[in-house]
Amino acid sequence: MNISLQHPLPMLELDVLRTFVAIAETGSFTSAANLVFRTPSAVSMQIKKLEQVLGRSLFERDARSVSLTADGDLLLTYARRLLALNRETVSQFIAPDVSGIVRLGAPDDVGERVLPTVLKRFAETHPAISVDVLIDQSSDLSRRFDEQRLDITLVTCNDKTNSHPDLEVVLTEPIVWAGLKGGCAHLQDPLPVSMWEDGCAWRAGALAALDAEERSYRVAYMSAHTAGQRAAILSDLAVAPLPQSCVDEKLAILGPADGMPRIGNYHLGMLLRTDAPPHVKAVADHFRATFDDFRRTGSY
Repeated sequence: MNISLQHPLPMLELDVLRTFVAIAETGSFTSAANLVFRTPSAVSMQIKKLEQVLGRSLFERDARSVSLTADGDLLLTYARRLLALNRETVSQFIAPDVSGIVRLGAPDDVGERVLPTVLKRFAETHPAISVDVLIDQSSDLSRRFDEQRLDITLVTCNDKTNSHPDLEVVLTEPIVWAGLKGGCAHLQDPLPVSMWEDGCAWRAGALAALDAEERSYRVAYMSAHTAGQRAAILSDLAVAPLPQSCVDEKLAILGPADGMPRIGNYHLGMLLRTDAPPHVKAVADHFRATFDDFRRTGSY
């Protein structure tokens, strides 16, 4: 195809590409509008203009979902590269000296549910900073932090284990008994329970609640990973204490009406070096903002 030099190729607007990527990742114009702080109608106009510039249809739409066309899938690769290059370029002028490595610790459930959101946002604002992540139990993470082997870590705790002098509580959430929806594990006697090892704040609160009501139980399944706990629940082999936000449509919250005692709350705390450099403090700020969003919207 011959292109006249008097008619140069059009320039793609980064704001429009950012909106395009948001739609592709969320599968929704409405969700993307919330991410880019625009109205759904403004987002629709941006995509219509982008499709006109490229002369291609980028999305297939139906009443329930939005998916990429083949051309949209191709554009997504280029859009991500362009946005990443823009972030890298701007960071060289706005924060050229903010670089380094952050040694970050997190419990398993935080690593699964929260870290993807935080690390993605952090990479967009601080592309020159590397993050080394360690997933471990809270007791081990706290010990590593005290040994100065971590710059920042998140740990779970309850009121009785919340003893670290430098702990900043970033989230307080109910712990509930979770069982398979329509399941019968909670009806067994003794109660089959899926647990973590000693030192877990969720375990301590759950066992204290069972002991207070003199409910007999047996540890039927033990795993230090959330995926293992969910496997036991979904197989209806046991019930398990989980944060309320971890209970999805496949699980049911079991309470006094089901013969299960209330457990109470747990805290998610953050430990940050007192002499933390700016790039470590930046990670802490991203965690604070993420948990503020969760309290406001109920999702990460």
